[in-house]
Formats: sequence, structure tokens, C-alpha cells
Amino acid sequence: MANDSSNKTNRSRAIRRLVIWYRRNAAVTSLVDTATSSASVAGNVAGSVVSSAGSVVSSAGSMARNTLQPLVFDPLRRLQGAGNDIEQNPINDSERIWVAVDGMGGDHAPGPILQGCLQAIERLPLRIKFVAEIDKITSVAKDIGIDDLLNQSINDGYLELVGSGESVGMNEEATVVRRKKDASINLAMNLVKDGKASAVYSAGNSGALMASAIFRLGRLKGIDRPAIGALFPTKDPGQPVLVLDVGANMDCKPTYLHQFALLGNIYARDVLQINQPRVGLLNIGEEECKGNELALSTYDLLTQEDRFKFAGNCEGRDVLSGDFDVVVCDGFTGNVLLKFLESVGSVLLDVLRAELPRGRRGKLGSAFLRSNLKRIKKRLDHAEHGGALLLGVNGICVIGHGSSKALSVLSALRIAHSAASHGVMEDLAALNTQKALSI
Repeated sequence: MANDSSNKTNRSRAIRRLVIWYRRNAAVTSLVDTATSSASVAGNVAGSVVSSAGSVVSSAGSMARNTLQPLVFDPLRRLQGAGNDIEQNPINDSERIWVAVDGMGGDHAPGPILQGCLQAIERLPLRIKFVAEIDKITSVAKDIGIDDLLNQSINDGYLELVGSGESVGMNEEATVVRRKKDASINLAMNLVKDGKASAVYSAGNSGALMASAIFRLGRLKGIDRPAIGALFPTKDPGQPVLVLDVGANMDCKPTYLHQFALLGNIYARDVLQINQPRVGLLNIGEEECKGNELALSTYDLLTQEDRFKFAGNCEGRDVLSGDFDVVVCDGFTGNVLLKFLESVGSVLLDVLRAELPRGRRGKLGSAFLRSNLKRIKKRLDHAEHGGALLLGVNGICVIGHGSSKALSVLSALRIAHSAASHGVMEDLAALNTQKALSI
């Protein structure tokens, strides 16, 4: 009896210490305002559920993880389901579609690109035509220990190696694609042009990819400049916002931004399944009289458009608010916005690590938040976004980050599959039959 009383006293003290720790720690309480109550509930339940101090900590941690909800977001929740770790239903081989992959594009190619493709084959209804220099592929597959998996995928008919010539370097001019006709990016584009693949993915030189897409696939009729559209997270986990252009066109005319809005509206409607997307114009103020000459002229064009819902100007602080589904801007501004967002996740985690107390209390508190911090990192990590769509060319093209590794490739191929499965190209092609795009 004495031992039971002592154990209950120790458990009670442990719970009180946890409550005090949460109350004093500003970094934790700023993330969630329910931490104290969850720890208290854990203490009440612990007496009847657990029989040792060690299991008290485990139970309390489990309840805290279920109660603490991070105020963050998953920018690809609609496209990824519950995330990369969800159980996959068996894939029907008849539903698999062909995607061409530039295996030589990217800072770390071809190894991580190949790894990402093999993971995508296991998780997505895809077949992949992997375009690369064959000798480098076989060599790197042995070096990283995936040669058996590669051969198995080839034998199963899920992956096909397509030999290419000299690849396009990350630091080369975009026009080099005219000279290197057998480069992997050119051959991958040809596969889409010839109808042998439904989409193309590359993490290589984005300028070269855009040039190759224009030369081989061509622009959609009525589109002056293709735009790169990237999905940004919002405070709503199930509602990303499409921002375009994020780097294809540094200098824009009002007609370009008008066309970006039309392209983005169709993508948000078809792929993100938003019935009536709210289109916004990135500006320094929400009033229609604000902004530079480009913003003012574009505002007039967008207000006259009846093919989408123009929701007005979008200030920088409202991009992630969830009040807009599509935000249009010039490529210079969009690229700055994109690169800034990529840094947010790592900075946030560094701040949290710095603010957590040291010593035994800090380790105990960190144990409670470990899964939450992992989810925060997962939802803010640009690798989870995968890639951006090149909209305005006559084919589905996904551009990956130059530093893409396996996870980024998997996420990008998920975007490619989603775009190819929702009839995006048919609706984009139908734009020019409704009304002239250029004004």
C-alpha cells in the first residue's frame, strides 16, 4: 500500500512538473493553447490506465500528440491524400499512365531522380520512361544499391530506359537545347509530343526546359508567354493557393498577367477541384488605385473578365491566408516570393529548437512535441511540394527544384499524374475557342 501511495505521489508530481513546464514555455504555448489542459487530462487518465512512472510519460505523450494540432498546412493535401506515409491501395496496372522523366536534370542527377521514380512506381499508377545516359544509369544504380529494384521494375514493364546524348548543364544557356538535339530534356519532350507519354518531368535547367517545351510542344493558341505555376500552402490544410508566374517571365505586360489568370483558373478548377476559384492580383494594397502601372492596367483587364471570379488585389500578407485560390504576378516578384517561402520551414524549426529549454526538462518537453515538429517540417518542406507546372505550352510539364532528391521527385510525379488525369489540357486548349485571349 505504501508503494502504491508513493507511486501515485510521484506520478502526481511528474504531471504537475509537466504542467508548469508548458505554462512557462512561451514557444510551446504559442504553437498551441491547449497544451496545459491536455497534460492535465493525461494526468487524470494515467492513474487508471498506467501502472508505472515510465508508462505515465508514454501515455501523456500519446495524449498530447493527439491533442496538440500544429497551426500549419499541407500544400499538397488534395493531391497527396494524407501525405507520403499513407497506406496505398493496390494499383491496377490498367490505370497506369506513361510519364517521361529527364533523368539527367538536376544538381544530384541521375541517382536521386531514379530513386524517386522507383518510389513513384510503387505508390502511384504510373509507368515511367526514364531518359538518360544509359552507362551512367547502370553505374549509379549499382553504387547506391538499387540495381535489383531497377531491373525488377524494367522486367515488370513499369520503367523503360531511353538512351540520350550529352545532357544540358545547369549553368548553360537555355538556347543550348537547339544544339544538343539528343539531350535528355529534348528526348523527353519528344515523347510527350509523339503521344508516348502524358506528361514530362525535369529537375534540370528550368530555362532549357521552358525553351525545349516551346520549341517541341509549342505554345497554346492565344498564349503569348507560358507561366510557371507553383502551389503555396495556406492556413487551411486542404486548400493550397496557385501562384503564377514564379520565374518564367521577369518582365510582363498586362495581357500576360491576364492570360496567367485564365490558365491558373482552369488548373485550380480541374486539378484542385475548386468549383469557382478566386483569382487575385498580387499588389501592395487591396484598393484598386494602388500599385504600379502594370498592376493598375492588369486590374482593369481582370475586372472585365467574365470567365473567372476576380477577387481583387492580394497583398503579400494575404497570399497564404486562404482568401485566394489563384494569385497572379510577374515572374520576378513570384520567384522572390517562392524562394522566401522555401526558407520559412527551416527558419521556424531553428527558432523552435533555440527556444526549447535545455537539460532534462527540455528533453522531456521535446519528446512531447517531436511528432508535431516532424509534421511542421513535412508541411513546410519545399521537397513536399515537388515541382511547379509550366502552364501555357501544349503539354503537361512539371519543373522540379534543381536540388531535388527522391522525395521531391515523388511529389512532382504526383502532380504530373494529377494534371494528366483531370483533362487539364483539353480545357486549356478550349480557351481560344471561347474568346480571344490577347487584348
